Amino acid sequence: MAQGHKFQDLEETGAALVDFINSSELHKLRGVKDAQQMMYDRHTETKKTVTQILMEVAQIEESAGQRLLDMQKEQKRREQECNSLEEQLRQCTAKSQITDSELQFLQKEFDNLLNNEQELETLQNEVDEDTTEVIPSSIYVAKLYYLITKIKWEYDTEPHILKGVHYGAELASPIHIDKSSQSPGEVSDHLWSFVNSEW
Repeated sequence: MAQGHKFQDLEETGAALVDFINSSELHKLRGVKDAQQMMYDRHTETKKTVTQILMEVAQIEESAGQRLLDMQKEQKRREQECNSLEEQLRQCTAKSQITDSELQFLQKEFDNLLNNEQELETLQNEVDEDTTEVIPSSIYVAKLYYLITKIKWEYDTEPHILKGVHYGAELASPIHIDKSSQSPGEVSDHLWSFVNSEW
């Protein structure tokens, strides 16, 4: 039933349109046609323009998207570079602290060496003084004893052993005395027995 009404409406509209065309003048129809054509041409031109604009917008969006991706990649690269530099800085700081500690240790060692060197110089001076004063006098005394006793001693023996050689007028006599088994008087008497009393 509703479809019948629609068909009837369509017939009425078609009839009204035919009546309008038949009743219209030709130049008016041409004017309507020209206006319609002009509107269609504008629509086509507008469509082309809009299509061109949309294409340009799409290209701009694509370019902007690519630039955004490039910027994100660059930002990520710079963040990695920054992290790497921070790690290097941490390592350098740690090395610097170790180097400072080693430097302080070496400075203390150097100061100790300087102190030791000064002590050695002091000891060397004392030894030099002893050498120039004590040793020559000891050598003199030892030569004097030798001239008197004619005994040449061995000094690399054990502390309780007296060992040497007495060079008498006719022959050399070895001396070997164990001080631990004799009294000091006996040792002295034994040694004096080698000395010639006829001067």
